[in-house]
Amino acid sequence: MAGAPVAAPWQGGGPPGSAPGPVRRRRRRWPRVLLGVVVVLAILIVGGYFYLDSRLKRENALVDYAGRPADTPGTNWLIVGSDSRAGLTKQQRRDYATGNAAGRRTDSMMLMHTGSGGTTLVSLPRDSYVPIPGHGSNKLNAAFAFGGPQLLVRTIEQATGVRVDHYAEIGFGGFVGVVDAVGGVRMCIKQPMKDRKAGLDLKKGCQTLNGGEALGYVRTRASARADLDRVARQRQFFSALISKATSPGVVLNPFSSIPMALHATDNFSVDQRDGLSDLVGLMWSIKGVSSGGGITTTVPVGGFGSSPAAGSYLIWDRTKAAELFGALKADTKVPADIVSR
Repeated sequence: MAGAPVAAPWQGGGPPGSAPGPVRRRRRRWPRVLLGVVVVLAILIVGGYFYLDSRLKRENALVDYAGRPADTPGTNWLIVGSDSRAGLTKQQRRDYATGNAAGRRTDSMMLMHTGSGGTTLVSLPRDSYVPIPGHGSNKLNAAFAFGGPQLLVRTIEQATGVRVDHYAEIGFGGFVGVVDAVGGVRMCIKQPMKDRKAGLDLKKGCQTLNGGEALGYVRTRASARADLDRVARQRQFFSALISKATSPGVVLNPFSSIPMALHATDNFSVDQRDGLSDLVGLMWSIKGVSSGGGITTTVPVGGFGSSPAAGSYLIWDRTKAAELFGALKADTKVPADIVSR
């Protein structure tokens, strides 16, 4: 009929039984496009996970031996900060006053327990005087120098009675890189801190520490209680760093999260049975502690001593230390009267 309206192709019109218009065909493509995007994202996520996992350095740190403590409820991590200079440039070594010593020694040690009794993070001062299997008694950090991670783990297990389930270690270079990748960590400094041996010069007040400043902050012993003050700062900073690293502003920002993941996985050493998923679990456990969901403390100290071989050292309070580690072994809450801040 002359003058009758004719549907335009883009309207999907036409007589009954005719082929659908272009709009309908485009709509039917969307599910396939969406499925393709999901598949690509899944490949990137899975591939990224295995790539990052492959970058971790693995060591045979946890080995069985006669008299090793039996397995107990909960999970125990030994977290070690070493003085390895790997990853630092010559200029950074000068700026951070790290020196150029080869190899690595333990600069900090923390034992973390998670279980039904909550999460407890315990600093083990490196100057602690303990028996080292096969080497008599000496400072705790000497165990690492004598026999690496295996002897350090064995020494700590024998001294505490706590069986270590997981091991993680990071050196100076990795620490600096992670701090810088997250954009620094904000800390409130109660008084000016200056230590030429640690490359440290901080003013009083709240400020964001970059990687080099943070390294000096956790290394310095230039304070009244020396190593005891230092381990308290290490726990404080470590908790703040993990809190920042797991915050949405870092995790959801690829310009922060990707460099952080690359620095962490390239500089972390773990036991050969540990993987990326274990490290992620470790981070979230520490995040819980930093947000008030756990306990942080130093092993109780009963006194000080010295010897020609070891120099000045710390002596654990045997009664209180036994009570602390007994709670960890029993997976119960640590008594408040033996917690130090």
